[in-house]
Amino acid sequence: MAFKSILANKMRSLLTMLGIIIGVAAVIALVGVGQGTTKNVTDQVQSLGTNLLTINITGRGSKTTVDYKEAKDITAKNDIQYSAPMNSSNATVKNGTQSVSVNVVGSTADYLDVKDYKLAAGRFVSQIDLDYYQKIAVLGSTTATDLFGTLDPVGQSFLINGVRYKVVGVLATKGSSLTGSNDEVVVIPITSAERLFKSKGVKTISVQVASSDKMTAVTAELEAALSAKFRGNTNSYRVFNQQDLLDSFSSISDTLSLALGGVAAISLLVGGIGIMNIMLVSVTERTREIGIRKAIGAKKRDILTQFLIEAIALSGLGGLLGVGIGIGTAQILSKAMGMTVVLSMPIMGLAFGFSVFIGVVFGLFPANKASNLRPIEALRFE
Repeated sequence: MAFKSILANKMRSLLTMLGIIIGVAAVIALVGVGQGTTKNVTDQVQSLGTNLLTINITGRGSKTTVDYKEAKDITAKNDIQYSAPMNSSNATVKNGTQSVSVNVVGSTADYLDVKDYKLAAGRFVSQIDLDYYQKIAVLGSTTATDLFGTLDPVGQSFLINGVRYKVVGVLATKGSSLTGSNDEVVVIPITSAERLFKSKGVKTISVQVASSDKMTAVTAELEAALSAKFRGNTNSYRVFNQQDLLDSFSSISDTLSLALGGVAAISLLVGGIGIMNIMLVSVTERTREIGIRKAIGAKKRDILTQFLIEAIALSGLGGLLGVGIGIGTAQILSKAMGMTVVLSMPIMGLAFGFSVFIGVVFGLFPANKASNLRPIEALRFE
């Protein structure tokens, strides 16, 4: 009977369900986009490794900097597997008429392992390059293509800020991360970088801890060593944990997903009000029907159940259509805009369940009104 009533007024039923359909679809699509963004960033951070520490040297002046040898001493701990002091700057690199602006990183041999790079050709920076201030460079794959095209760069020379360097290696393609492209880079010995940039001292030290459970202990050891170096001035350095970044972003992302879901849920409430309005109209239209039913023995709970089922059928059908449209919208966003979308079955179930709950809540008032009509007054209604 409930479905017959809905089918008897197809257009009105569809418009009644529209708020529920939009609400459920919006919840699924928006939360899917939010969770997809979270997964994308989480995967990028985890690809770098959660057992990484980054030390930023923020001090200024001769007494508040460390050179690369001091940096190696500070990070010479049993639980530290690799440590790469770095001094980087944007610079113009040129080969003939080809010229690009890239990030030039001065570092040591451990940089390859800490940043999880692989060599595509040649070799990487070695200790002898550091000791003798060699003007050698290892190119990222994109930079190598920009400067040399299809020509093998190894053994070729190019200019960094007008200073000639020899290419000894090319890094394998790695793609992009949170900090930008990993392939638009030039790596040179840190000692050569100090001369090139006229900048003494280390700005950043990347540290890879042997295992994740040693992170807290290693962080405490590094902070103690840095505090001794800078005479207790904690403003001269920062020890940053990669896991902290992941936790912070997850917290922000969860809050954002909750906010998006909340905004979308407002549509469900609006849809519920629409259902209540139409059901009240339906009660008025069918007053004589209700009177006849009561006159031939229908009890209050029978009338209440009849109209409540109609409200739940409207919201439930709207919820199912909303789930289908939400999945379709998420897939379109994923393909058309290149977005990562994660569809969650619990979220779909929650959105559908909430739509049915909305039908119950907003259907109670008109159903109760219908059940309370007196038969004699209902039969005399024009």
